[in-house]
Amino acid sequence: MTELFAALTQMTGEATDLWRQAFIIFIRVGAMAALMPGFGEQTIPARVRLIIALAFTMVVAPAVHVPDMGMGGYAGELASGLALGFGLRLFVMVLQTGGAIIAQATSLSQILGGAGEAQPAIGHLLTYAGLALAMAADLHLRLAELIILSYRILPAGGIPDPSVIAEWGVGQVAHAFRLAFGIAAPFVAGSLVYNVAIGVINRAMPQLMMSMVFAPALTLGGLILLAIVAPISLGVWIAAFNVWLGNPFTVLP
Repeated sequence: MTELFAALTQMTGEATDLWRQAFIIFIRVGAMAALMPGFGEQTIPARVRLIIALAFTMVVAPAVHVPDMGMGGYAGELASGLALGFGLRLFVMVLQTGGAIIAQATSLSQILGGAGEAQPAIGHLLTYAGLALAMAADLHLRLAELIILSYRILPAGGIPDPSVIAEWGVGQVAHAFRLAFGIAAPFVAGSLVYNVAIGVINRAMPQLMMSMVFAPALTLGGLILLAIVAPISLGVWIAAFNVWLGNPFTVLP
């Protein structure tokens, strides 16, 4: 009987240690899951997002070991998770920002906007197409790898250096805006050519109703260009996203 109680006591201690480690891992994973592309969208119910965070915790827990820590360590885990989640969320914002630029350039910024998050219809199209493309490319596996990798660069129990995180964050934001503008660049160039042409024609024939004649042409041209350019733009986006997932802690130029 004494041996049985000793075995049960040992198992209880091991179970308590496992629960403690799982909770510490959940702090980082939960912060990331709230901002993950696809899994952390606001359209997903909060209970489902909680289950997703628990599922990622169960996947990651056997692969990492975290030490005992105090409240400072818990704060560091939360900060690390939020930083990584911010980097992931920026790639969704790339599609949203690119879609907003495209919609403004093609006079489609007010058509069917506001479904879900407040953004133009083209932004919704690019965002959901990009998320579907990422899911088809095994996003869940790449995110699990990213979480495990994060413990090598940002060890559990430590608080990230604010100056390093700030420099990294500025680089990520700058890269996101460059990528968004690159996605929308063909539409911006087309809009510039269109407006220059309209100005020249208006000077030659001031009596012509430009808005009545050429506004539908701008919309039609924008939709045709979107059908041609969107697959290429999404390919560029998913390639940049995969590069970031492979090395998320590099300060991008």
